[in-house]
Amino acid sequence: MSASGGVWTNWARNQSVRPVRVERPRSVGAVQRAVVSAGKAGLRIKAVGSGHSFSAIAVAGGVQLDLLDLAGLISVDPVLGRVTLAAGTRLFELPRLLEPHGLALANMGDVDRQTISGATSTGTHGTGGRFGGLATQITALTLVTGDGTLLRVSETENAELLPAARLGLGALGILVDLTLQCVPAYLLRAVEAAEPLEEVLDTYLDRSENPDHFEFYWFPHTDTALTKTNTRLPADAGRSPLGRVSRWVDDELLANGAYRAICALGRLAPRAVPPFNRLATRLSGRREFTDVSNRVFVTRRTVRFREMEYALPREQVPAALREVRALIEERGWRISFPIEVRSAAADDLWLSTASGRDTGYIAVHRYFREDPAEYFDAVEAIMRAHDGRPHWGKLHDRDADSLRQSYPHFDDFLSVRDRLDPERRFSNSYLERVLGR
Repeated sequence: MSASGGVWTNWARNQSVRPVRVERPRSVGAVQRAVVSAGKAGLRIKAVGSGHSFSAIAVAGGVQLDLLDLAGLISVDPVLGRVTLAAGTRLFELPRLLEPHGLALANMGDVDRQTISGATSTGTHGTGGRFGGLATQITALTLVTGDGTLLRVSETENAELLPAARLGLGALGILVDLTLQCVPAYLLRAVEAAEPLEEVLDTYLDRSENPDHFEFYWFPHTDTALTKTNTRLPADAGRSPLGRVSRWVDDELLANGAYRAICALGRLAPRAVPPFNRLATRLSGRREFTDVSNRVFVTRRTVRFREMEYALPREQVPAALREVRALIEERGWRISFPIEVRSAAADDLWLSTASGRDTGYIAVHRYFREDPAEYFDAVEAIMRAHDGRPHWGKLHDRDADSLRQSYPHFDDFLSVRDRLDPERRFSNSYLERVLGR
């Protein structure tokens, strides 16, 4: 299905484009035909999923390929615990698809609106010092290359391409399916608590490694961190989930409804931000619950924001966050959104933000009606001084020359790109900036 393009806008409302044409394929063959047709017309073609990237990585000025109709479970290997999914399958659909087979993802982030192809292509990750990002769970994939042919990449077919293709930024072709290594379904015991920030920073390295999944949020203008520690349990260990009313009060009324009002008020009256942040930390008491993994990992978020996230060598995280804290105080900014700190294990994906090193993440946010530029630019300078790598799907100002210094296999990836897309059929202005022409 194709149509002339209306204006496409991402979730954060900071990227928009009017494509020449929009294609909504429902089969792999339709994707192939769309790629060939775009080539004949001299147009670039880009896949788009749910629009949850803050960067312009999915902006398509030529042919926009909407993959949401190319979705669902294709096959299951019950012996190996592997599932093959169509590229447009959204993360929130996976529990329903995997539960009948007793399987789950090894790790997840806290947002599940993305497509599986978009999440893996941009380096989406969760937290846990012994766990990799979503793309590390890929064991095989199928790409439509620039001439419309299908390219299978797996442990036995074109295996040399796996380190590039598993996290390919959409620069190597159109992903049409992915095979993921899953794990037996499990529960998570969650403990959420307010703790002194300095104590959390002092123990971050140990806590990022020893609990299964640890993260924390720090509200600027406070001395308190809100910690989340999740421990993996067998599926038959017994659930003790949050009650419906408790979940609604904490995760909907306070985390979304009241917080949206606070952000809007803070934009009009910045002086109100520090006391509101202190109130938010006081209202965030300790809670414990046990539930199926996805219901613990994922948090419903309806307040729109813009985000920048940097991946640092893990040991650099406490010092970098202390510098950000001092920066906010020095500049006198009023920052309503909390800063999020997570971790991931080293991996061997060439453009993964955790490539070759155990990693900690610092993410900064601003309400979507506020200009984030001054704040993000200053924080980015701190992150770069700590050898940081920016999240591909979030805001940053890095270019190919600077990124080459951060990734030992940067030129190896470019060689694969030259091989699979020599005409740059899948490029856009963002990829030209971060990868070069």
